[in-house]
Amino acid sequence: MPQIARSDPTHPGANAGRRWLLLAVSAAILLAVGLAGCGQNSTELSDGASSDDVNAGRVAYERSCSACHGVGGQGTQQGPPFVDKVYEPSHHSDAAFLLAVKRGVREHHWNFGDMPPQAGVSDPEVAQIVAYVRRLQREAGIE
Repeated sequence: MPQIARSDPTHPGANAGRRWLLLAVSAAILLAVGLAGCGQNSTELSDGASSDDVNAGRVAYERSCSACHGVGGQGTQQGPPFVDKVYEPSHHSDAAFLLAVKRGVREHHWNFGDMPPQAGVSDPEVAQIVAYVRRLQREAGIE
């Protein structure tokens, strides 16, 4: 039986090494991209927010968030304060706020119970709310 060289492109295993290398490199790139924001000051939604965004965020926050999270992010008996180290950008990214609004949140840092999804708040409004909350945090020395 004649042996077929692995360099023969018609051999079934001829490109297996290249495929594994491509797969490994692709996985490494995806991992690096995925980890790029970990542990950083993640302010992907609020960086560079205009004063108009912050003001619109204040209005949206007062309408949609303040009943539980308090005026100026100070918290209430129903919800935790956002002006707290627990919510600093390196621990709760801006995207975490968006996911909390969309999906709700299980109780994990405080004893207020689970937060249900907030269907009446749009993604652009959440971005504005986050800009407002981040401004409040910076004013309180939380960065």
